[in-house]
Amino acid sequence: MNSPLLDTFKRLIANTGPISIAHYMAESNARYYSSRDPFGVGGDFITAPEISQMFGELIGLWLADIWIRAGRPEPVHYVELGPGRGTLARDALGAAKRYGLVPKTHFVETSTALKSLQLQLHPQALWHADLSTLPTDGALLIVANEFLDALPVRQLVRMATGWRERMVGLDEGRLVPIAGTQPMDTVVPPALRDAAEGTILETSPASAAVLYEVAGRLESQGGAALFIDYGHDEPRFGSSLQAVRDHRKVDVFASPGEADLTAHVDFSALASIARSRGVRWLGTVEQGRWLRALGIEARADALAAFSPGHAAAIHAARERLTGEGQMGALFKVMGLAAPTWPDGAGF
Repeated sequence: MNSPLLDTFKRLIANTGPISIAHYMAESNARYYSSRDPFGVGGDFITAPEISQMFGELIGLWLADIWIRAGRPEPVHYVELGPGRGTLARDALGAAKRYGLVPKTHFVETSTALKSLQLQLHPQALWHADLSTLPTDGALLIVANEFLDALPVRQLVRMATGWRERMVGLDEGRLVPIAGTQPMDTVVPPALRDAAEGTILETSPASAAVLYEVAGRLESQGGAALFIDYGHDEPRFGSSLQAVRDHRKVDVFASPGEADLTAHVDFSALASIARSRGVRWLGTVEQGRWLRALGIEARADALAAFSPGHAAAIHAARERLTGEGQMGALFKVMGLAAPTWPDGAGF
């Protein structure tokens, strides 16, 4: 059975021509997140906060530590982009509170389904459709875990006749990726224009816009930010677009709006944007290394000692978060701070 959005895309393309990969991804994810809770065993995928409380607790301790060393500025706001069920915020704010950090809570969220879940854990929070309505008074402590990877990407492909935008078209009733007809050579950096035929260049203007806004806020208001996602810290060629449904990878173009579409985050490009706005790039490191530097092993040992019956599950969760073959190497943590704020732990 076709998804409603699949039929909509087919009619649109049949009537007006191919659409961009960015258009396809944006519409698909908007439909996907607006209609469901995709997290956990019963959903389509599991994120780090759902694996273990240790993840959120260490983020909360990182925020409290850098806030204390910045002089405990007030007012201060906790801002989470794409907060899921609110699990990470619960664990992070609970840990931070033990050290005197009790910020006002703000969630940037557009999904009505997820807002209702977040409200159960955080009835005092304030919700925002985007970053433009965040408070302008006080420092911002911003967290974005697996947020950027769901933002739409733009793809350009090198053809024999030059660069073209990668589009979504129709072939015998199926959605398929095709090359557009409009020359796009002028938007490709000169150093990359002579790449081999078939090369795909993937960028995310939406992610760039988020970083530009976040960095500008940190520069003017003070604060720090953590961006945690799967991606790379050096420029790469190729398409990283993928779809996940029921914890399995599926055809990107088969069921728009029914699967989670994501793409790898280019942390090197985002770090450059942040620096251009005058904020401090603290570094981009592997998630496993960062969590170990913050003491996840000691925290796991303490939890296991407190609850011996769950020790195996606790250590399995730690390994999943930090292991080289699991989330530890693929996922990266990028830290930013206001010009006058100190360095952050783990970088």
